[in-house]
Amino acid sequence: MKERYQEQGYVLIRNFLSDNEVLELRAILNEFHHLWQQENSSFYAEKAVNSAYLTTNKFLNNAQRNHLFSFIGSEKVMALVNELLPKQPCFLNTQLFFNPMQDQQTNYWHRDPQYHLSIEQQQAALAAFDVIHFRLPVMDEPGIELIPGTHKRWDSTEELDVRLEQNDHKNNEALSQGNVIKLAAGDLLIFSANMIHRGLYGMDRLAFDILFCPPGPSVIKFVDEDCLPAEDTLQNIENPSAFRNTIKLKSALNKS
Repeated sequence: MKERYQEQGYVLIRNFLSDNEVLELRAILNEFHHLWQQENSSFYAEKAVNSAYLTTNKFLNNAQRNHLFSFIGSEKVMALVNELLPKQPCFLNTQLFFNPMQDQQTNYWHRDPQYHLSIEQQQAALAAFDVIHFRLPVMDEPGIELIPGTHKRWDSTEELDVRLEQNDHKNNEALSQGNVIKLAAGDLLIFSANMIHRGLYGMDRLAFDILFCPPGPSVIKFVDEDCLPAEDTLQNIENPSAFRNTIKLKSALNKS
């Protein structure tokens, strides 16, 4: 698995979750999504396609949060995390991906770092740092389109023009190297945030993303401490190492 991820920038594992695991996770995600929509109705109606910070206590109760914490820190998940990030993997965030309210809203090619890094920093990040998405759809969906290998290489002229909407291009145009990966409920798609990719809207899209990363202060600074489990919760998690690594590093950053 590690070799394929390093080469292609993604790994697909079909039927990673059991039917029961999908049902349990879906119930929690639907509850979060319903309450999030109520509080963010204008943003949702205008353009939203994802939300974040699912493990705060803002929308979910303790039992629901603990279920997510236990799943994230399960040996089932952490065995994969440790294979891809063998040195101090850190929990970064959670996200929920859904369809836009407006049917005419188009998807868009992007690299996650483009929203907080300059072009030069984006190029440097390809060789220096990798945030990894663990995407778990709880409904069948069109999936994701990505360009394999772009987690390690810079954009072609075509890719850069489309991604950044340069030279009269739009970021929803087809790219010649795009690879569509359809996803079914219970699948797991692991992919690099550095990779050029776009979500595909349609069907009953609802996908839970868990983000992990190496212990880099430049990224850990974005972690919301309200999203981290308390000590009594950590003691009941099978493998809390990603949470503990983040808590330790976040504490050190706060003191510096």
